[in-house]
Amino acid sequence: MKLQSTLELHVKEAVSTLFKAELESVEFQATRKEFAGDITVVVFPLLRVVKGNPAVIGEQIGQYLQDNVALVKGFNVVKGFLNIEIDDSYYVDFFNSIKDNESYGFANVKGDKAVMVEYSSPNTNKPLHLGHVRNVLLGYSVSEILKASGQKVYKTQIINDRGIHICKSMLAWQRFGNGETPESTGLKGDKLVGNYYVEFDRAYKTEISKLVDEGQTEDDAKKNAPILLEAQKMLRKWEAGDEEVVSLWKTMNQWVYDGFEETYKSIGVDFDAYYYESDTYLLGKEFIAEGLKTGVFFKKEDSSVWCDLTEDGLDEKIVLRSDGTAVYMTQDIGTAIQRLKDYPDVGGMVYTVGNEQDYHFKVLFLILKKLGFDWAENLYHLSYGMVDLPSGKMKSREGTVVDADDLIREMADTAEEISKELGKLDGYNEEEKKALYKTIGLGALKYFILKVDPKKRILFDPKESIDFQGNTGPFIQYTYARIQSILRKSENNNNVTLSAVEVSLHDKERELLKQLELFPEVIQNAASQHSPALIANYTYDLVKDFNSFYQNVSILGADSDSEKTCRVQLSKSVGQTIKNAFSVLGINVPERM
Repeated sequence: MKLQSTLELHVKEAVSTLFKAELESVEFQATRKEFAGDITVVVFPLLRVVKGNPAVIGEQIGQYLQDNVALVKGFNVVKGFLNIEIDDSYYVDFFNSIKDNESYGFANVKGDKAVMVEYSSPNTNKPLHLGHVRNVLLGYSVSEILKASGQKVYKTQIINDRGIHICKSMLAWQRFGNGETPESTGLKGDKLVGNYYVEFDRAYKTEISKLVDEGQTEDDAKKNAPILLEAQKMLRKWEAGDEEVVSLWKTMNQWVYDGFEETYKSIGVDFDAYYYESDTYLLGKEFIAEGLKTGVFFKKEDSSVWCDLTEDGLDEKIVLRSDGTAVYMTQDIGTAIQRLKDYPDVGGMVYTVGNEQDYHFKVLFLILKKLGFDWAENLYHLSYGMVDLPSGKMKSREGTVVDADDLIREMADTAEEISKELGKLDGYNEEEKKALYKTIGLGALKYFILKVDPKKRILFDPKESIDFQGNTGPFIQYTYARIQSILRKSENNNNVTLSAVEVSLHDKERELLKQLELFPEVIQNAASQHSPALIANYTYDLVKDFNSFYQNVSILGADSDSEKTCRVQLSKSVGQTIKNAFSVLGINVPERM
């Protein structure tokens, strides 16, 4: 915050002049509503270097600032808190510096190191569902926030395209599919393949039941079910490069990739690079061998390889099985290193993965540090909680997930239903209405998920998320559209430079300007904390301040042209800041609503 850093220098100067003492830092906070002032200096921490009564010390510093600093027009002291009133000229100058800047809040790229953000990373045996949606929205938004903070970003995913779960869908399609394809059925490829994953589970349960009836225990029946044994055989054939199995695997995976891309496009997210587990699952072994030589790993009697992390407060972690085959940790070690080879300017990585993998990533990051990779200091696990629905948990193999495409469609339908009830879309043709319903529905979904701290679990209620009042996406979108309406009605020259001599700021204008000034700092904080929630809730606060301004101050009916110009331009800047904030959340804003 520019004001805070400017004042900090002057407070340090005051303490040096008045008390012959040096301050390392100054603690500020927002002035409480019941007191006059724009920003408050907390005096108590100063007592470490300045002895005396905090109220008296506050008075002395306040008087010094008022006498010597042009931007300070007044002050008051309440106990140990120095409330400082800032001259309107400061806010007018600040406003003139940002009002024509369409990228306000965003920093230019700094440094030569990039960040790679991994998100989505689905399995190719089912469509994307509500759980994936939170992952995708978080990963994409954090990528955009990091960009806005001045960092170069690569967006990536690793697609889990191999393993027994993939073979289950393939085998079920062979048995029950009668050669059907996405083209012949009209189904998206990911949905078609997902249906056969459910079909496998249904057939598997039937076989288990039959084996139990024949006298096997349930555990034995689960292991001996013929369809499972056949899926395991198919996996071995795939690993051996069997031509027929590999051909079917490529065909069905491509169906799924095409389906995923359609969903990503609908959600409004993208990627710069793709990794596939079928390419990476053998990576990492060479680094295990190297780590054995340097003592990072040790070998047990059965020839399995482990990393002892007990001194780091963790446990022993296997990195290679006794038969020499890799585990997930091995692959993740190899994949991380491969990414640095592919993108040498990467200096850190963000992994967007659910909180059930917290321990895995602690271990992964620690092992990479022990292997001597300096970039391992800049690895971050963007851990997030589950998304629940009022109806309960979802299970892919039972076909009880909330499909991402269905969710997007439902959100648009809900937006249509509520918009019609409120009568908000007069003057739109049907095509425009349809596009707007999707904009509102997706905005509601994204905002509802992103306004919550990533680590918290979410209970998602579609109807609640599309409320046009309160802390919701549609409420903020509606305010943006209201601002655009004001701008369309205004005939003012919006490029006039304002002067503090011409303009006396209303309290509501000053509050708005203080909120606008926070935006660049909020972007930087959100980037350092990997938290879109900071942006979302900042935007809601800005919108509340604007609506208070709108209700209390006449904009187009202002008493003078200079006041009208100021208020129109201020509205325009608020609108631009809403648009910029929502852009890093991946949310569109409508010009009319």
